[in-house]
Amino acid sequence: MRKATIEEGKICPNCKKQENQIKIGYNRSGTQRCRCKDCGIRYTIDPKKHEYPEETKKLAMKMYYSGVSGRGVGKILGMNKANVYNWIKKTKS
Repeated sequence: MRKATIEEGKICPNCKKQENQIKIGYNRSGTQRCRCKDCGIRYTIDPKKHEYPEETKKLAMKMYYSGVSGRGVGKILGMNKANVYNWIKKTKS
């Protein structure tokens, strides 16, 4: 049985308790996963953000509106064309 200890940063997002938090391994990106012994919820301590910087978004939009296709912008910047089209939809509405 795993030992439950009180460590800084491990707070259950459901019941907000700091005690009885157990380390249960790592997720695909290498971030620590934990489980609360009280409520049973599994959570990631400090999840990584999968988001492009604002400068990249602005550059993609500028390229698109200057005549480069969404697919071309994706190839040039090394990202999926769906990202570019989703950003365009957000700015239009």
